[in-house]
Amino acid sequence: MLHLSGDLGTGKTTLVRGLLRALGITGAVKSPTYTWVEPYTLSRLDLYHFDFYRFADRTEWLSAGLREYFRPDAFCIVEWPEKVGSLLPPPDLLIALQYEGETRRASIESRSPAGYAWLSSLPRSL
Repeated sequence: MLHLSGDLGTGKTTLVRGLLRALGITGAVKSPTYTWVEPYTLSRLDLYHFDFYRFADRTEWLSAGLREYFRPDAFCIVEWPEKVGSLLPPPDLLIALQYEGETRRASIESRSPAGYAWLSSLPRSL
């Protein structure tokens, strides 16, 4: 699981679009701000892109029935995970985006052995 944090406009959805394009998704990549989740199928992998920006209260996650998506055979990318807090399973990676003048900065933190392995496989130039 990947959590994306950052203020509005820092590029969370743009980052997800880039990841999905790199994984071979060629169709429309919509922001799930109003639908909460956009599903994608990559070969045998189910990938779900969530956006919890509109949640006013973390209990909305429980009543929305979204827990069923967070299973071992699926990969979930979550924007605004802080809106749900500890109700979400912990991420493998946390990417925090922030403004830095006219540009943006990303910090990436592994939170599990799988996240560490993935992060370690990235080129150092990133």
